[in-house]
Amino acid sequence: MSSASEQHQHHVAGGLKAALHNPNVSEEAKANAQQRLENMGVATETEAPSYDEETNRVLGGYKATLTNNQTSSEAKAHAREVLEAAGIEVNLDNTSDEHQTRVLAGYKAALNNPRVSAEAKAHARDFLREHGTGESV
Repeated sequence: MSSASEQHQHHVAGGLKAALHNPNVSEEAKANAQQRLENMGVATETEAPSYDEETNRVLGGYKATLTNNQTSSEAKAHAREVLEAAGIEVNLDNTSDEHQTRVLAGYKAALNNPRVSAEAKAHARDFLREHGTGESV
């Protein structure tokens, strides 16, 4: 796994890239973000690919195919080809671990969310106990 510093740099770069494509950001701020990215050695695309809603859903389905344990290796290979042809980077390193971490984080967040029902919080506690988070819930 990357160090905390590398992850921080990755997040900073992501924020700067987002600023470049945000119509609410001034041209001066965009120029500043572009300069900072260049100083960081991060390549920026001048135009991000734009897909319609249906295409986004289709590509999302192909992404899901890659992590579905019920999917054949042939289907996964096809999904990878389609995604790469669409210009989407396919990196599945630690995907399963990352997914599990995010699921657990979602249940932990539910416990602290005042808009979550008592029943949902009880389910979250049960799930966290079953998956041995090692934390008191």
